[in-house]
Amino acid sequence: MNVVNRKASLLVVLMLVVALLVSACGNNNNAANTEKDPVAPAVTNDKKDDSAASDLKPYKLVVVWEGPPQADEKKVEEAMSKILTEKINATIDFAPIDWGAWDDKMNLMIASREEVDVMFTAQWNGYSKNVAKGAYVELGDLLDKHGKGIVESLDPAFLEGSKINGKNYGVPTNKELATAGGLVYRADIAEELGLDMSAVKTPEDLDAIYKIVKEKKPEMIPLYMMDGTLVGQLHEFDFLGDGTIPGVIVKSQSDTTVKLAQEFDVYKRLVNITRDYYKKGYINGDAATTQLASGDAYKAGNVFSTIEPLKPGKDAEIAAASGLSGKLAQIYFTGKTVATSETAGAMLAVSSTSKDPERAMMFINLLHTDKELVNMINFGIEGEHFTRNGEILSTTDKTAQYSPGVAWELGNQFLNYVWESENPDKWNLFLEFNKGAVSSPGLGFVFDSEGVKAEIGALANVVKQYSRALETGSVDPEEVLPQYIAALKTGNVDKVIAEKQKQFDAFLAAK
Repeated sequence: MNVVNRKASLLVVLMLVVALLVSACGNNNNAANTEKDPVAPAVTNDKKDDSAASDLKPYKLVVVWEGPPQADEKKVEEAMSKILTEKINATIDFAPIDWGAWDDKMNLMIASREEVDVMFTAQWNGYSKNVAKGAYVELGDLLDKHGKGIVESLDPAFLEGSKINGKNYGVPTNKELATAGGLVYRADIAEELGLDMSAVKTPEDLDAIYKIVKEKKPEMIPLYMMDGTLVGQLHEFDFLGDGTIPGVIVKSQSDTTVKLAQEFDVYKRLVNITRDYYKKGYINGDAATTQLASGDAYKAGNVFSTIEPLKPGKDAEIAAASGLSGKLAQIYFTGKTVATSETAGAMLAVSSTSKDPERAMMFINLLHTDKELVNMINFGIEGEHFTRNGEILSTTDKTAQYSPGVAWELGNQFLNYVWESENPDKWNLFLEFNKGAVSSPGLGFVFDSEGVKAEIGALANVVKQYSRALETGSVDPEEVLPQYIAALKTGNVDKVIAEKQKQFDAFLAAK
């Protein structure tokens, strides 16, 4: 009798186990079917990658990016925190730093070892230097464990092209791979003044346009600059992994000799054009000192044009963020190129001061996989900061309360909705834009600055002293450019360039 009872009990237990397994499989299928994002977030649906939220201790994530603080920031933080608590048991604290203050505050944050979790970084923004300082966590194990959605959704060129010595320290934004430089301008003003913008093919062609704008619209700034954008966006230089460290090649050429940018003819041409426009009053007089980014400057209504890194719909993006929908257009001045500056042109890194790097990586992974979250961090709360019809967004009277305009910094752009003023086929146009782009000989190379850290530190002070004034037209290139080059030479720039050349030659030989 006891034997029979034991057998019966065993049979009941087995039946219960089978029932539980079937139920679990059914629940997982339902979760996948109701997920808004076609790529399910790894942290919620893949138990072998991440712990369930209930197994994690509560944690507040501090996220730092470059861009203007927003009036409704706290509201969006609260809304995101509710979602993040369910997914990874975390709340969020945005810590945006305005454009003009970014370099100083970010450098101080790193030097003081301030506790943050996720930081924006980029090839042009000190990525290599900050890796050498130990500012970011190496991501190999974190990507393997908590970055499944990132790896599956990103073009492999992004992660491969942003490595330093074979290791990833930042997760690139999923966006266009190619880049080009050109003009964004007020199409409505051009039409009002009868300007023939189709005749504008080069920066020099803008002289005649700006002359008319200045005469007929004296209250407008013909060309707004916060920094030396005419020079910075139109030279086609490849800084070989870090745009803040001297030594370049030209992306669209086959010459692999690393040289000082300031000695190239194109640099001299562009600073001379800028100086000419500054003297004629086309450029805002505070260009060398202002901290007001171009997108915010457009909001004032007195800016005619800016020089920008272009892609399909860049004009519409700026227009949507600045309340000028349908009023901006763009003109390309350079060809399409691809370099490490694009693969590493916008990234999120896990700070080495983070108390929970795994949770930080879980959050970055969600920005690459969770449609609701990535749209919320970029555009705010649905029904308040925007309304939505399918994939198309419309503005509300509160859109300006949360409009960071930095979607290119944060996560997976291909999950973003598009504004009604934008082309609804925007993301397919991005993919088309990448076709036919010229690849730099340095694509995939990132300079390791460890061996010349002292020289780079000294050169950074030289660049800060000269570049902004020179590249905004605020000083005379005939007088100041030779002084700038001499100061760079005194700062041992030749040693840095020689080290870049040595590493670059080794990279080319290994290809």
